[in-house]
Amino acid sequence: FFISYLTFSFLSRGKLGRYPPWPGKIVNPPKDLKKPRGKKCFFVKFFGTEDHAWIKVEQLKPYHAHKEEMIKINKGKRFQQAVDAVEEFLRKNKSKDQASSHNSNEEKNRRNSSEERGKQSAGEEKRKASLSEGKLKKGTGEGKKRVSSVSSERGSKSPLKRAQDQSPRKRGRPPKDEKDLTIPESSTVKRVMTGTVAGFKWPPGVSEPVKDSDPHFHHFLLSQTEKPAVCYQAITKKLKVCEEETGSTSIQAADSTAVNGSITPTDKKIGFLGLGLMGSGIVSNLLKMGHTVTVWNRTAEKCDLFIQEGARLGRTPAEVVSTCDITFACVSDPKAAKDLVLGPSGVLQGIRPGKCYVDMSTVDADTVTELAQVIVSRGGRFLEAPVSGNQQLSNDGMLVILAAGDRGLYEDCSSCFQAMGKTSFFLGEVGNAAKMMLIVNMVQGSFMATIAEGLTLAQVTGQSQQTLLDILNQGQLASIFLDQKCQNILQGNFKPDFYLKYIQKDLRLAIALGDSVNHPTPMAAAANEVYKRAKALDQSDNDMSAVYRAYIH
Repeated sequence: FFISYLTFSFLSRGKLGRYPPWPGKIVNPPKDLKKPRGKKCFFVKFFGTEDHAWIKVEQLKPYHAHKEEMIKINKGKRFQQAVDAVEEFLRKNKSKDQASSHNSNEEKNRRNSSEERGKQSAGEEKRKASLSEGKLKKGTGEGKKRVSSVSSERGSKSPLKRAQDQSPRKRGRPPKDEKDLTIPESSTVKRVMTGTVAGFKWPPGVSEPVKDSDPHFHHFLLSQTEKPAVCYQAITKKLKVCEEETGSTSIQAADSTAVNGSITPTDKKIGFLGLGLMGSGIVSNLLKMGHTVTVWNRTAEKCDLFIQEGARLGRTPAEVVSTCDITFACVSDPKAAKDLVLGPSGVLQGIRPGKCYVDMSTVDADTVTELAQVIVSRGGRFLEAPVSGNQQLSNDGMLVILAAGDRGLYEDCSSCFQAMGKTSFFLGEVGNAAKMMLIVNMVQGSFMATIAEGLTLAQVTGQSQQTLLDILNQGQLASIFLDQKCQNILQGNFKPDFYLKYIQKDLRLAIALGDSVNHPTPMAAAANEVYKRAKALDQSDNDMSAVYRAYIH
């Protein structure tokens, strides 16, 4: 089928989500998951992901009829993998149905044979009873009749029939081996959805979904091409922040409603400073979701595209802050972050009581703490919110946001965070997000260096690098990151998705963070040296995967 909207609630993640056209299948929902009120809908799990959502009936169109059209529209690798998963699923079900049909024929033959043997047995018992009848006395007639009746009944019932009578399974209940009709209940679903309700029931007037070529499931495509009046009725909740044992929190359902394929943007004026690889994608998504945005960039030409998309132009950082309610900034390193705030016509000059500043740069905890102090000293509100991801995830609005500082400001930014990311976490006091972000990037940078090291070792020992990638993609390390970075190396394409110079900067800051608490970071230190070698080979402005070149020169 084909579903005609884009934005809906991912029950597996407990928040709004967006997908391009995407294949999925109807499954039974967890028993304690409430069905949305209002229009008829089905519970769908999407191929190639762990996401599920309630999808309205009237928005479904046949999968097979629209498959080719959707493949032409969506060229992404993940989408193609999802379609491949559908086809593999259909092939397996076809084989299963053929086997089931074969088994059914065999069962029918056995049943006929069993019934024939039962008839023969009944005839034999009847003949014996008839012979005995003449020898029995008249006073034993009633006993004779009972014996004959029981013998006949036992003989006429086949072994299969007796087994069915003894089976405790009720009529209409699906056999146990139909495992595909259920899905495991995720911890997120348990955490977000509360209350106990009855199991899934098809909507009134619909006995079951319309079947296509697959007898067990129904396949869907989520489409951006049509816009219903209201996309998903259940996403009208107020901001729900779930406390976790760690003390961190994350936005599970934001204060917005999915209308016409988008979220309801905040009515606050948004400013954005810095239109690099990450900032450009963030601003684009803020505009798409209807936010009022004023932009500034050190290289003014980068603003032109966003002005055409509806953004306003700010002449200086101070002007942007003074004319906007919440100003975001995303720049390259600690020095750039400080210059933006403390420099001539900087952020600090535009701060007045009530003005809000959100720094999304990846910097060290000392830098962000210093910036918070000067902003708050002028009566402003401060939030740090570095992001985990790359240019592609930024463009797709699928970043992970790590925030700390002013909790109220975090909540005020909910519609913005939904526009730019798939998840946001609140980590407490200022500095915590900076530390967490450096640790995340330390792990990522070290992993990238290890990938490059493995590929070069394969090459010098006469092993196929492509085969190594194929093996890794079939194992526990399989991930989009692994596949994309290995493909970069195999194809010699190092167009930046995450600058090598920035991952080296993050490794350096993470090592310093370890030193500040006397914690050893030998793996990060070794990886840092390899990136420094790559920088010496003029790879700074290439993608981080260009660290591979440090091993081959």
